[in-house]
Amino acid sequence: MAYSAGDPILDDEYNIFVASTSDPFGYNHFAGTGATTFGLNQASIATVSAGDAIAASNWNALFTGIDNIANHLNRSVTSSSVSAGDTIAIRSALVADLANLAADVVAGGVNVTAVADRAAGTSTNGATYNVSSTIERSITFANNATMRAFFNAGGSIKIDPGISGTTDGDKDTVFNDLANAVGVLEIKAHATTRSGSGETETSFDNGNGFHDLDASYDSKIKLTSDNSGYTSNTMEIFAKLDAAVGSAVVITIKMVCTDPNNDDTFTSGNPTTPGGAANPNECPAMVLALTASEPTAAQGLAAAIQFASNAEVSNSVAN
Repeated sequence: MAYSAGDPILDDEYNIFVASTSDPFGYNHFAGTGATTFGLNQASIATVSAGDAIAASNWNALFTGIDNIANHLNRSVTSSSVSAGDTIAIRSALVADLANLAADVVAGGVNVTAVADRAAGTSTNGATYNVSSTIERSITFANNATMRAFFNAGGSIKIDPGISGTTDGDKDTVFNDLANAVGVLEIKAHATTRSGSGETETSFDNGNGFHDLDASYDSKIKLTSDNSGYTSNTMEIFAKLDAAVGSAVVITIKMVCTDPNNDDTFTSGNPTTPGGAANPNECPAMVLALTASEPTAAQGLAAAIQFASNAEVSNSVAN
């Protein structure tokens, strides 16, 4: 590229800064609709026609867009407004700025702070159980570009498991402990985190996130109880999309809790004893709550990037 101090800026060079879909990536590719791991679903900037002079208004449209995205991503850049007659030399860091912003988007906006939590639905089993509980909930976005931009801009899906009611027996305690050990499971663009600790971690897919999902369920975490007498009881959380990342509009979360041995021992009180457990040999009704941590317009985006709807997909127990 001939873009350097003392040279005139060519229309082809300006259009690369705006619209290139290969390295060096242009603004529209990482900030507009994008594709694969790129895209924030912001308005695209117009390119110029062959032979057109590059006006200050063209530069300012690009620099304003860069500044807005940089503010949201918490990335320092050198872009600023220009006036007619300004020299090219004072914009010498433009290529590096574009590359850094593109890399931040691909990374999933890991330094973004302009996000806000919004409830995305809660499901509770209708009864206790003594074999298994399965709950599925989905979150739907308006289109695949919005879904991809949600995660690229620092958004995440938070999964909060729990039990319904109070712990009045050992099996209630077992699944309450498992839920607390998961804490909040958070699916981000390229990683999954767990706020809780404890219990036996059978598996934890922490190195993968939204961009690693497909249309088949992936196990994100599986914990096994470390409570004496209940070490076969488990809690497992899965996630899937309705299609490949480039086409998906729905993410579905499934929580499966199991008591495979249907253990009927208990030590926390006979149900016939005043104050004893009401159903000591049954597992508690489970709760699955989802929250979307949505990128907001507080630091540069044109508007918040939000999900469109949520729904319960299934809710069942086996005895």
